[in-house]
Amino acid sequence: MNMKKYAVLLLALTLSVLGLAISAGTASAQLTATANHDNIKIDFFYHGSSVSVKGVSDADTDLVIKIAAPEGHESLKQKGKVGGTLWMNVGTLKLEKVPNLYTIHSTKKLEDILEPAELEKYVIGYPALSRHIEMSPVANDGEKAKWFDEYVKYKENSKLYATTSGKIEIKKGSDGTQQYYILTKWPYQAPPGDYIVTVYAVKNGKVLEQAEAKVKVEQAGIVKTLSGMAKNSAAFYGIISILSALGAGFGVGLVFRKGGGAH
Repeated sequence: MNMKKYAVLLLALTLSVLGLAISAGTASAQLTATANHDNIKIDFFYHGSSVSVKGVSDADTDLVIKIAAPEGHESLKQKGKVGGTLWMNVGTLKLEKVPNLYTIHSTKKLEDILEPAELEKYVIGYPALSRHIEMSPVANDGEKAKWFDEYVKYKENSKLYATTSGKIEIKKGSDGTQQYYILTKWPYQAPPGDYIVTVYAVKNGKVLEQAEAKVKVEQAGIVKTLSGMAKNSAAFYGIISILSALGAGFGVGLVFRKGGGAH
């Protein structure tokens, strides 16, 4: 009897392990993420770039692509009316755990494919981001929401924040997979640094898995040289700047003098 009992237990354990292996294989899908132009050079003629994200996922999943800078802090001047007439700086608003760049792209509207708890967990979408960041000084949640809306408008005008849905191109395969692709504009306002591209595979309101890629933005050429000079040799950089300004002014003066435009 004992041998039979041990045999049954061993069989049950084997089936359990196989079940876990099968379920793990199903959950892992085939999600991949590749960012083209993953090394952007800021040179003298730089005025923004583009980044395309592509990969493969299971055919029956929706996708969310988040491109974001690492979390940091920002300080913004608060404007207000003084004496009921003049607009002036009335304080400084401090934000913590906030990304300088934050863009979200999804196959469908976020609220249609993800449960609220999942949006919060992965900080996907403006509402989730507003609750994730820390802001001070604010008197209550209503004031925080007001200033966050203003902050998002400022970031969107600077091309650093954006959300889109339905713009990810999907091509179904015959093997139960799908290829996805999106081309995004990279704003020149984004400073040098490392940015993270995260692709989420979504099904039944939950994130099944995620894949990551990186985009590196760095200065190059004369821009890198001047930036290093300004940081490490401020006095010398100041002299160069003054001489350059004088030279430019002298050149403009010569142009107007030759053209007879100066009186």
